[in-house]
Amino acid sequence: MKAIVGLGNPGPKYANTRHNVGHMVIDELVRRTGGKLSAHRSRTYIMTGRVNSAPLGEGSFVLGICDSYMNVSGGPVSALLKYFKIEPSELLVIHDDLDLPAHQLRLKDGGGEGGHNGLKSISTSIGSKNYQRLRIGVGRPPGSQDAADFVLSPLVGKARTEYDVTVAKAADAVEDVLNIGFVAAQARLHSL
Repeated sequence: MKAIVGLGNPGPKYANTRHNVGHMVIDELVRRTGGKLSAHRSRTYIMTGRVNSAPLGEGSFVLGICDSYMNVSGGPVSALLKYFKIEPSELLVIHDDLDLPAHQLRLKDGGGEGGHNGLKSISTSIGSKNYQRLRIGVGRPPGSQDAADFVLSPLVGKARTEYDVTVAKAADAVEDVLNIGFVAAQARLHSL
């Protein structure tokens, strides 16, 4: 089984911000399947499903978002992995990344957290950095704007429309991970 977790903050105040692109991707994947997220005892909202792809055979997955702020998402993610008996190497975390230009997507397997507090919380809670990430570039704030203000400000107008396209492409990349495997999905994404 594979766990795919989108990072973000709970509540409508944060729903339409760069910091919540991970949540947006999970919402898009759930919409594509026609399913819905349900509350789970791991302090997450989840949806489970199955894929049947020729190269990888049949497999199951769980999509999830945490019912906690991003900086403390490690506890719910750890509880989710334990409940479904999923190894860290079968976890894919979707998150915003200030170090990538806006709208650039990158799949990464393991490594450091790059100063991302949500990833730090997950690495500490699961006791490993050996998990996959889908990094969604949000770029650096313009001028001297504070990074937190930048990622937490609402997306409006053209910016929202552009992120809708990015979220759809990120959902495509997650579907590729499920259908053709991480390495092949990474090669396809990075060749675009």
